[in-house]
Amino acid sequence: MGGNREMKLQILGCHAATPRYLAYPSAQVLQAGKHMLLIDCGEGTQMQLRRFGVRFSRIEHIFISHLHGDHFFGLPGLISTYRLLGREKPLYIYGPKGIKEAITMLLKLGNSWTSYPLHFHELSGSVSEVVFEEGGLRVQTLPLDHRIYTNGFLFSLDEGLYKMRIEEVRKHGIDKAYYRKIKQGKDVPDSQGNLVPNELLTLPPPDPKTYAYCSDTAFMPALIPLIKGVDTLYHEATFQEKDADLAASTKHSTAKEAARMALEAGAGQLILGHFSTRYKDTSGFQEEALAVFPKVEVAHDGRIFEW
Repeated sequence: MGGNREMKLQILGCHAATPRYLAYPSAQVLQAGKHMLLIDCGEGTQMQLRRFGVRFSRIEHIFISHLHGDHFFGLPGLISTYRLLGREKPLYIYGPKGIKEAITMLLKLGNSWTSYPLHFHELSGSVSEVVFEEGGLRVQTLPLDHRIYTNGFLFSLDEGLYKMRIEEVRKHGIDKAYYRKIKQGKDVPDSQGNLVPNELLTLPPPDPKTYAYCSDTAFMPALIPLIKGVDTLYHEATFQEKDADLAASTKHSTAKEAARMALEAGAGQLILGHFSTRYKDTSGFQEEALAVFPKVEVAHDGRIFEW
């Protein structure tokens, strides 16, 4: 994966509730520039990490959407495996209030405290908030509408550097020692010592690369302003429209509703996931969504998306 502004998403699991052979619950790895992040951690996640050859020792930040088992039951095992492998660097976990108690109780009962720093950032807010910002990557919560407290996450990657208009830079006789400052958007002196405004020397930086992960949720139009113009939207589609009554009663979404969210948000592409195991294949989900939104992809275990 080249460049500092690329995103690469690998699906580890994308099915709802009950794990099955080759049908794992929610988990995915996002490479955002230099960062490798784990998003949700359903049962069997560490097995999938090994199966697909992911260098999971690089993971430093884990984002958990909610405390239903199919989204975090793999976390205690992964934390323990890191200990057995001799991990020393810190691990940061972002998730709903209660996640610290759940994990530390298991560690306490098993007398298996980690040998590395384990930091919890517990979430309880009902409005979007920034929970991580470093090295051009910004992560904010997306409050969702599910049976228990749930957040999605919006990931924005921006290296923040302007593109130099090299002909203008040379015309002003600016020393190469100032090139980094120019890319950072700063005014610099010309060969005569006169300060040259940055807008004369650069083009605006490209828009951030963005990814929205919308875990378990009912159809939620109020979310659209937060994900407007997102490059890639992963939205749960537990049910097809023929089972819309089940979606409503369980606070999940249909493929059609996910497509409506993508359409109204102006997303670049939609990835459907979190499929109920009542369906034998996922082709019906894509067909249903394509009737509403033109660029629909279907997640499956191991599939990779890049943008």
